Amino acid sequence: MSTTAELLKGAAELFPDEVVTQAHVRHLELPGGAGKFALVTLDNGLDHTKPTTFGPQSLANLNAAIDQVEKEAAEGTIVGIGITGKPFIFAVGADLKGVELLKRHEEALAIGKGGHDVFKRLSGLAVPTFAYYNGAAMGGGVEVGLHCSYRTVSKAIPAFSLPEVFLGLVPGWGGCAILPNLIGADRAVSVIIENSLNQNKQLKGKQVFELGIADAIFEGADFLEQSLIWTASVLKGEIAVERAEIDRGEAWDQAVARGRFIADSKVHGAAPAAYRALDIIEAAKDGDLQKGFDAEDTALADLIMGGELRSGIYAFNLVQKRGKRPAGAPDKSLARPVTKVGVVGAGLMASQLALLFLRRLEVPVVLTDIDQERVDKGVGYVHAEIEKLLGKGRINQDKANRLKALVTGVLDKAEGFSDADFIIEAVFEEIGVKQQVFAEVEAVAPAHAILATNTSSLSVTEMASKLQHPERVVGFHFFNPVAILPLLEIVRGEQTDDAALATAFGVAKKLKKTAVLVKDAPAFVVNRILTRFMGEIQNVIDEGTPVEVAEKAVEPLGLPMSPLVLLELVGPAIGLHVSETLNRAFPDRFTVSENLAAVVKAGKRGFYVYSAENPAKPELDPEVAALLKQGDVVLTEEQTRERVLNAVAQEIGLMLEEGVVAEAQDIDLCLITGAGWPFHLGGITPYLDREGVSERVNGKPFLAQGVASVPA
Repeated sequence: MSTTAELLKGAAELFPDEVVTQAHVRHLELPGGAGKFALVTLDNGLDHTKPTTFGPQSLANLNAAIDQVEKEAAEGTIVGIGITGKPFIFAVGADLKGVELLKRHEEALAIGKGGHDVFKRLSGLAVPTFAYYNGAAMGGGVEVGLHCSYRTVSKAIPAFSLPEVFLGLVPGWGGCAILPNLIGADRAVSVIIENSLNQNKQLKGKQVFELGIADAIFEGADFLEQSLIWTASVLKGEIAVERAEIDRGEAWDQAVARGRFIADSKVHGAAPAAYRALDIIEAAKDGDLQKGFDAEDTALADLIMGGELRSGIYAFNLVQKRGKRPAGAPDKSLARPVTKVGVVGAGLMASQLALLFLRRLEVPVVLTDIDQERVDKGVGYVHAEIEKLLGKGRINQDKANRLKALVTGVLDKAEGFSDADFIIEAVFEEIGVKQQVFAEVEAVAPAHAILATNTSSLSVTEMASKLQHPERVVGFHFFNPVAILPLLEIVRGEQTDDAALATAFGVAKKLKKTAVLVKDAPAFVVNRILTRFMGEIQNVIDEGTPVEVAEKAVEPLGLPMSPLVLLELVGPAIGLHVSETLNRAFPDRFTVSENLAAVVKAGKRGFYVYSAENPAKPELDPEVAALLKQGDVVLTEEQTRERVLNAVAQEIGLMLEEGVVAEAQDIDLCLITGAGWPFHLGGITPYLDREGVSERVNGKPFLAQGVASVPA
């Protein structure tokens, strides 16, 4: 049998580029004469922007530190052992770059086993052990503390989580087995399943304490000092740590059932991680931790060798790395400063944009519209949103006053825009209207001002074609709701110059948006793919397949909502308009549904009605059902799914041939950040590759082996 040291040595050889975490041991005298104490500090020698992680060499270093303190504890020279992190960071878990490199099941099993073998030694030492969560703690960082006898947490912690299920793993170094036995199954399901599947929601220090994960909480400023004073009191018997009794009866089973309901509603059985985690939590009911650890090892290895995790890591890297360094963006030194923003229009979209520019850039923002009432309404919306931020304590009164003073509305574009550097229009989606608006703006704006359009499907080149300076027009397409969805499609028209483009990317960065450069092609990226996707669903319904069959067919994709619920959110009229635009561009592939047109003509806001008794279960609106004219071709769920996925794969293949974006990675980045497509699929192209659709439709996969899959 391999020893832990041999296991980790073998794993370290597979991962030569690990950023290694040291485990420094120092000794100190506890306050009040409580005795000599060993403090282990986890530190990778870099500042807080490079969080501490556990790769195989890092685990080996912690193992060596435990060798030392274990000996001291056995000899009776120390009374306790503590673990803490460098400033602002405790530890953020396994080093995923190493996980990507694993090619064989036994290598993956060694990673799970290696972590367990090191961490569980902390619970078997001759003296009590303490974890001091001083900063961000995630995954294995949380788990190393769970193996200790006691835990304290800093009030200042911004992020604490077990995010593994979000990425396609399970908490595999003790989280699934220990946490429910520490805080109860229901709370553990919230942390491991619900928060992970809710866009990787983080806990703050106060919540960590209230959940019972930590036994004490202290202010950030003197956190370690206060933790050591508390530790001394615990060791001297002055403080007895009380923990709630765990209900191992029906409550445990109900918690697991709740977890399965959450998983079903979020991933519809399409991703295995949540279900594997729930199986381990269910089995942990009898308190047998070693059995739980063994189950974690197996689940971890299976998932590491599966497609979901590779897609999850791929998606994570897209958002964290590619999203911050957009492909094809010009040199940022070409960007011009933006000291004032103009917004044409004062409707809901324009007002949301004004609020975003105001909050992120903190420069004067001026709205214009065709009458005073609309202008006042737009400015009023921004003021009301600032008041909400003030009410929630997100900003103070001084900042609220300053922001309100920066936003104004005028009727006269010359008055509003004569000194603006960046002017964005958000008016009606009609090419003639937009050309007229830009002509009026160009007449009064300074020569250096960038003219941006928030069009979702119209040609930026055509919009700029009648201007004297078309080179300064750029597409700047946001997604609704503007405050929540990170994507910004930046569109280069045929005449757009590098300075305009660089300024647009510079502004996007300040707005904290994920910017993707796209070619000026009909409907750009997200709307083109979604329209083809929705169009194929609509075609299947129009031909005769029941609505519920067509909707259910795409559930395995694990999308945030069903196609017709999405159509309701977008608005059937907008959906119809975009399909008409794309039908003009590509009549052989994009249809205009007569049924959808009838729904729009009838003034319906969607296909469904919602009852007060069961709002989560929509029913087909009888009035809509009466409007539908269907043929007699009835497809099964499988046939529908195949048709829809074939259509999407074909469209993405054509978009890449046309050079709409640089690579398939940009398609996925757009769908994840602009349409909420699941992380566990990696967007869409890894899924199409994995299911064999790309090969079937285009004769080749979208991504090379190892990019979002196990390396060859």
